Amino acid sequence: MATEDQTDDALTEWYSTRIGKPETSDEARGYLVFVLGVILGIVGVGLLVSNDLEGPVPQWPVVLAAAALIFLIAGPLIRLPLRRMATILVYVGALLGLAALPWFVSAYPGWRSDASTIIGLYSLGLLVMAIGGVFVPILSSGAERDEELERQRAEISGQREQLTELQAALDDAEADEEELSRLIDQVRAEQVDTAADEADLAARLEVLRDSQARFELYQDKGDQWRWRLRHRNGNVIADGGEGYTRKHNAQKGMQSVRRNALGATVMHIEKEAELPEEDEEFEPVEEQESQATFEVSEDAGGEYRWSLRHDNGNIIADSGEGYSSESNAQRALGRIREYVGPADYLRFDPVGFEVYRDAAEEWRWRLVHRNGNILADSGEGYTRRNDARRAADRLRERIDDFEFEVYEDQGDEYRWRLRGSNDRIVADSGEGYSSKSSAEDAVDRVQEYTPEGRILDIGRAAFEVFEDASGEFRWRLRHRNGNILADSGEGYTERNKAYDAIESVKRNAPNADETGA
Repeated sequence: MATEDQTDDALTEWYSTRIGKPETSDEARGYLVFVLGVILGIVGVGLLVSNDLEGPVPQWPVVLAAAALIFLIAGPLIRLPLRRMATILVYVGALLGLAALPWFVSAYPGWRSDASTIIGLYSLGLLVMAIGGVFVPILSSGAERDEELERQRAEISGQREQLTELQAALDDAEADEEELSRLIDQVRAEQVDTAADEADLAARLEVLRDSQARFELYQDKGDQWRWRLRHRNGNVIADGGEGYTRKHNAQKGMQSVRRNALGATVMHIEKEAELPEEDEEFEPVEEQESQATFEVSEDAGGEYRWSLRHDNGNIIADSGEGYSSESNAQRALGRIREYVGPADYLRFDPVGFEVYRDAAEEWRWRLVHRNGNILADSGEGYTRRNDARRAADRLRERIDDFEFEVYEDQGDEYRWRLRGSNDRIVADSGEGYSSKSSAEDAVDRVQEYTPEGRILDIGRAAFEVFEDASGEFRWRLRHRNGNILADSGEGYTERNKAYDAIESVKRNAPNADETGA
């Protein structure tokens, strides 16, 4: 047997399909009551018309018409969003009116003796429905309306408070997002620096492993054991200086050189007569005290830069770029202290090929003029240093066999490139030119200078001395990935003075203190 809830669900589903989604179950139920009233009214009128109107009052047309009236009134009232008490009064009134109909049927045809009671009961039902559907809403007390309004105001106030809290939470989230974005940018910058440091360490280890010489242990004509260090070109770089009666002792002497040569200091002695005795012991030379100080400051663009100021007030070096944070500038100082001492000189006369490893750990070459301009660079990277060197050698020896192409790029600048027989780009301009004639002039310079270029290997970093556009000589410290780590900050009238400035930086930078500007 179907329960009331199941009946309501079926009625609601039917109403939703035929009419529309009801707000409450009373809406669907009231519509059904109204439809029933219409049907009963039509049937009752039909029966009344079919009977003899001049005879006594017909029984069933009256019953159907009276029931139809109740349903036609109750149906719309039930559908209204009335208070629960008003809806209950409508149901009670309908039941009272319908209760009068069985009484009428049982008393018919002699119902007139009970007519006043039957009609009174029926009328009472109509009155109760009218009270529930009309008078209760109209006569509702002002206190109830005020209570409802107050409740609504409280709900609105609570919603406003929730909205305020949500807005505050949103503002906090936006601030947190900005801070998180800043931290992410900082971490990314630090990751780039860390990757560069790791690349430097890898290059340093590679240099230590990548020796161009070998130790040779042998027995001389006097049956004494000796060792010598010989370069791959055949030259003897060093030897033991004395013979050993036992092979084991010669091996120990060789191992001592391996341990102590790397990082050993240099003592300059003018004359051979001033050399210390062979058995004279000495303490390792202490590092020279620096006469300069690193200064880190924030420039007008919000970037951090460093400079190396001598005790005489002159700035002898400064950073070649700005850094997004002070910590990045500090790390750059650490690299400068480490690099300047062992950094080699790259001497361009008038040009030279630099062979270096880029940020992607590939080997490349670039053709640099002594004025510091990069005339050409390799069109691709190589997995091994020797491959990059061989590519530069081929270009030097066969520059006349290649065909230059001058073209206009998407930025409306003119560039040149050099294609090999396999259609691969073996060299390009590396920069754009404002006019085609300027790019053609660059091609002429490359054709002229390339055969004269020496191949120069960059370790971790190297000093370049060049002549600027005003005819002054400057230096810069270039990392093997191409980045400028430091520069002279000023020009010098003579090339030798630029080299003297480099030596001053080499002496003072490794141990220089640091202070804020």
